[in-house]
Amino acid sequence: MKNQVLILTVTITMLSTLFSCRSEILEIIACGDDQVIVIDSETSDSINVNIVWSWKITDATDLPDIYQKYMGTFDDCKPVDGNKKLLITSSAGGVVLLDRPTKRCLFYAHVPNAHSAAYLPDDRIAVALSTNPEGNRIVLYNVNKPEVAIYKDSLYSAHGVLWIPDINQMFALGYDELRAYSLKNWDTEFPELQLEKSWTLPGRSGHDLISVSYNRLILTTVDGVWNFDIQKETFSPFSPLESVSNVKSVNYDESTKRLVYTRGEISWWTHHIYCENPDMILTIPDINIYKVRVNSY
Repeated sequence: MKNQVLILTVTITMLSTLFSCRSEILEIIACGDDQVIVIDSETSDSINVNIVWSWKITDATDLPDIYQKYMGTFDDCKPVDGNKKLLITSSAGGVVLLDRPTKRCLFYAHVPNAHSAAYLPDDRIAVALSTNPEGNRIVLYNVNKPEVAIYKDSLYSAHGVLWIPDINQMFALGYDELRAYSLKNWDTEFPELQLEKSWTLPGRSGHDLISVSYNRLILTTVDGVWNFDIQKETFSPFSPLESVSNVKSVNYDESTKRLVYTRGEISWWTHHIYCENPDMILTIPDINIYKVRVNSY
């Protein structure tokens, strides 16, 4: 009986350890050129990279040919809606919402110079445009009405946008400015993004924006990587990358201290993904990577 109890205890401990470890594992989502790839970080190393999922614009049989032309170069790809969907933006001129299991396009729009997008409540999508014939923009769409912009707001050289559900706010990153928006008239046919506050960046040319927690952001500029404390409204250098130059995209988990980022190497494109804790560089020779995102599983 004692031996049975011991075996059961050891088994439970091992299973507990296994699932505990699995909860801290990250999949890495990289985008660039005309494709998105998902990398299993647990089974990848600097020599062999395990790509477990991929999608090219030419795979989109349910996407009109003209949109395949617009979606020539992917700038960002975010897992959204509980990782069931992927939100892809392309500076060549498009936004696609992709159903991850089936790879079916749920939404697409021709949006010139789209650099980033955010999935908002009630199937709405906000897109950040770096340049636009009408001026630099934050544009709002309804997933059920492709091509119809239901709201626009100006932001010079908009490059990053994200939604933080814990505080019901959207943040957008421009050339020298960070903005916070709230949702206005959201239950009507004509919803708006209401500008709440704006802050001048400590560096120039804002590029990437992520949420670490409900009260902390990390953003990248040409001049460095910065923390932003939402409650205190203060910027400070992000110390793990304080001495690293040309950081393009950054992903950081506060609880595990895992850090994944890319650096601009040739015209802000790279073949390398830098991982710390563990320290590892993943080389992906077949894709010019623009940004990476991470997702726990």
